Amino acid sequence: MSGATGTADFFYREALRLGYVARSAFKLIQIQKHHKIITPGAAVLDLGCAPGAWLQVACQNLGPLEKGGVVIGVDVKKVKVPSAHCDSRVRTVCANVMALMKQQARAMSPQERGFSVILSDMCPVVSGITTKDEAISCELGMRALSLAVGKIKVRESADYSETMEKFQSSTDPDPDEDGVLRHGGNLVIKFLENGDVPGFSKFCKEKFKKVSLLRPRATRASSREIYMICEGLR
Repeated sequence: MSGATGTADFFYREALRLGYVARSAFKLIQIQKHHKIITPGAAVLDLGCAPGAWLQVACQNLGPLEKGGVVIGVDVKKVKVPSAHCDSRVRTVCANVMALMKQQARAMSPQERGFSVILSDMCPVVSGITTKDEAISCELGMRALSLAVGKIKVRESADYSETMEKFQSSTDPDPDEDGVLRHGGNLVIKFLENGDVPGFSKFCKEKFKKVSLLRPRATRASSREIYMICEGLR
């Protein structure tokens, strides 16, 4: 057995043993361990939530029921809330994130005050055409980013302007200029590694206090996915 296969099998077996619906749970577990993005009582929006593993991990980090909090999962597929590691604070909505308006997302949050954490594990169905897959990944990432921070405004002189303008159409049509991530909130976006990711990172460094990239240990060796972790919306 190769090392890569052995690692994949380990996380698959651990997911079964611990009651997670997918091995992807361990990716968020690692992100949470290193960055503490979800705090007790948080309001979490999980974009592309199928099959529900991140719902489980997010709920586990809300703390006891009396702390409050909520986890809202959105996916184009209908997702059943997992019975393990989830409680009454977790619910799912069947919707296409690419057509989700900010006001619709805000209406899902407690008192319509927005979310303290937004997670995006969205990824294109891999076609094998590298440039196409990378472009769709960036479009999904751009949509998550615009939902979080609001209308993407790019300075012409910024060295990330070409990247952001390339995917600007992914944010349309949405007249609402305000994002649904609260001040001080955290954002996690998955990308397929490509030459445009640094541009996203540079833009986010102007919007957040800290931005870092992570390839979780539970990622398959054949995968090019990487997570951008943005902490403390300014």
